[in-house]
Amino acid sequence: MQTVAGAISNNKYLKAVSDGLVSTIPALIVGALSTLIASLPINQYQDFLESTGLGSIISKPYEMTINILSIYAVFFIAYRLAASFDADRGGAGLAALVSFMVLTPITLAEEGNLIPFEFLGAQGLFVAIIVGLISAKLYSVIEGKGWMIKLPDGVPPTISKSFASLVPGFLIVVFWTIVMGLFTLTPMGSIHEFIYTFVQAPLNNLGGSFWSMVAVVLVIHILWLFGVHGMLVVMPMVMSVWLPLGVENLNALNSGEPLPNIVTPDLLMTFILLGGSGATLGLSFLMAFMAKSKRYRTLGKLTVAPSLFGINEPIIFGTPIILNPYLAVPFILSPLTAAIVPYVLMALEIFPRVNSVGLPLGAPVIFNAFMQGGLMLIVLQAILFVVTTLIYYPFFRIIDKKAYKEETQSSVDKSA
Repeated sequence: MQTVAGAISNNKYLKAVSDGLVSTIPALIVGALSTLIASLPINQYQDFLESTGLGSIISKPYEMTINILSIYAVFFIAYRLAASFDADRGGAGLAALVSFMVLTPITLAEEGNLIPFEFLGAQGLFVAIIVGLISAKLYSVIEGKGWMIKLPDGVPPTISKSFASLVPGFLIVVFWTIVMGLFTLTPMGSIHEFIYTFVQAPLNNLGGSFWSMVAVVLVIHILWLFGVHGMLVVMPMVMSVWLPLGVENLNALNSGEPLPNIVTPDLLMTFILLGGSGATLGLSFLMAFMAKSKRYRTLGKLTVAPSLFGINEPIIFGTPIILNPYLAVPFILSPLTAAIVPYVLMALEIFPRVNSVGLPLGAPVIFNAFMQGGLMLIVLQAILFVVTTLIYYPFFRIIDKKAYKEETQSSVDKSA
């Protein structure tokens, strides 16, 4: 299992997708904050924005971030993959970006030629991933073969580098231009329509389902129990499917429509991984405030603060939880409960769905819930904290009693 998981997590292509999408998070946060500010549900505030025209101004960052997410993604995915091949990162990123724009259909209108936002946002994300990966690989191959324009040594490095990337960039753009031309001969009309219809939409439907969520949670935590960082293995695949679902929620929020998706990356970060993998925030508090053994009481005090920010490697390795038969059941059952309970409550519309504001990994509890949906989600987070703490409690008592007995026996032996 470790060999297979290691191969997946270290795969250059999957890692490039994961790192490339993570690189777009700053833009996502800016756009999401713009949406939140423009969508505050206060009638007087909304009337003020409408009367002054400030609403369209405040929403502008959203339009230039969330609505064109694929543009940023294709550049960074190619950039990251090129880096892994020791190729020119900027040249590969630029070639991928130009190629993506070549593949994007243009709408003819009376005002002129228009590039619709339709395929520049979440709907074009799978094409961005494909173009980014293939373009970076082609760039590295062409660069490795030395098919480049080399200027004399006296030429400034910036100009020399620009000319060096000319041939690889030209060949890559020509390749994607041919692909674009071939797709115009099909009923779909473009690679965007083809990928979205036959790949992205089915994957989004499958990836956003209840059972796919359960499968992801199980895989992450079973891998952890065997010493493999489950998040690093699963996140490249999860992000490529769940991120578009989160963007759909942001689009709906910006339009004042009901949020369409329950399963998004933010559901995972805010509720399922409460305190980190295994939803161990409750376990940290049990150790810090209820442990009789000095070992677990000290560990708890050290891990409470990091766990509030989702950093729980100290408790996973310090307990340890890995290969620990006493904690294997709650380590899987707690996040599974923290996944199922919110899903059911949100599906029943008892609690609001996460708006997928796109907070970075490490956003503290309470704050992340508030940003994802306000006070109601803070309440839900508190409920899950209590429930997961109760799940851990009987198992914690077993290991604490065992450790306390060992410490007591050790003290007796030393005094004797």
